[in-house]
Amino acid sequence: MECLLGLLKVRVVRGVNLAICDPLTHSSDPYVVLRLGSQKVKSSIKYHSINPEWNEELTLSITNMMLPVKIEVFDKDTFTKDDSMGDAEFCILDFVEIAKQDLSHVADGTVMKTIHPEKENCFATESQITWKDGKVSQDIVLKLRNTETGEIILHLQWVNIPGVAR
Repeated sequence: MECLLGLLKVRVVRGVNLAICDPLTHSSDPYVVLRLGSQKVKSSIKYHSINPEWNEELTLSITNMMLPVKIEVFDKDTFTKDDSMGDAEFCILDFVEIAKQDLSHVADGTVMKTIHPEKENCFATESQITWKDGKVSQDIVLKLRNTETGEIILHLQWVNIPGVAR
């Protein structure tokens, strides 16, 4: 059995300029699926939007910080298989390593690490892991792959489990 390190709260904030999958309405009915190992969680469907606002919190149990979080965006279809609107992934290693440290001596609002967009990641902009209000958090803008257009904006927050060693 794998050891639980903590919980990763992923707030799916919004999508920006997502692909149009329904040409008649010039829109889509997007939803987001997050996967980590065998875990799978998904957002609600936002009908008739290419700039959906979800602001939904999805939670993943972290047992292996080496695994990436994979994201897929789909267009909900009634009579056919849902269309893929793109995908992305991000590494949580740096985030979890910082979250597992004793940060009680660190000043509120401290930027613990900055991650830059590179060919190896899906980051659309620079992303900072911060210590604020007693929590480790990170705002991420991901550029979707395997599609012509679209970004997904996420907010990550770490939750320590009482009794789990740092």
